Amino acid sequence: MDNARLIPAAVVGGLLAIGLIGGGALIGQGVVNARAGDRSVTVRGLAEKDVEADLAVLPIRFTASGDVLSEVQARIDSDLATVRQFLKEQAYPDASVDLGRLEVTDTRSREYASQTGGPRFILAQTVIVRTNDVDRVQTTTRSLNDLVRQGVVLQDFQGPSYIFTKLNDVRPAMIAEATAAARTGAEQFAKDSGAPLGPIKSAGQGSFEILPRDGSGDESSALNKKIRVVTTISYRLR
Repeated sequence: MDNARLIPAAVVGGLLAIGLIGGGALIGQGVVNARAGDRSVTVRGLAEKDVEADLAVLPIRFTASGDVLSEVQARIDSDLATVRQFLKEQAYPDASVDLGRLEVTDTRSREYASQTGGPRFILAQTVIVRTNDVDRVQTTTRSLNDLVRQGVVLQDFQGPSYIFTKLNDVRPAMIAEATAAARTGAEQFAKDSGAPLGPIKSAGQGSFEILPRDGSGDESSALNKKIRVVTTISYRLR
């Protein structure tokens, strides 16, 4: 190949090399910009609120036992009348008192054939009080000894369950409070990093928790409760 052909080829090759170098520089700059444009900070915002249960459920379970089923049934019926009268004296309306199922156990049946001694029949009846008057339920719980004195055999008494049913009423304000707390944290982070805070990139409400207010014991048995929600929000950094 003569020199006349070599010179243009060298020029073209040089131009291609320059173009590749320049293109590579632009590509590299594009990655940097993309990463800078995608900078973000993820923060969490907490909101808590103390509430009092507005619904109480009080199960009263009592038993009777013996070898003659009809006699045991008669004692259960008598105890049921005693329990109903007790609740009437506690000023519960009839609509607040429900009769649960009657449980009958025959200890001589095949299922319990290995058991010996003791009464043959054990009957258990449950009466359930369901009311919004939680203070009255507390008073009733303290007065259950009156039933025992009248011969009613209470079994497996776990106390009332207290329920907060108005979560939807406090939800919007708590989410707003948690979101504001998250933004405050994001603004502080942006300030410390020297990058202006941008719009929300993504957000998650999180789940609401209902806990005993004092942090101990079973939530269902606590009259006073604490509601907690944590939001997770990602903000873009400009």
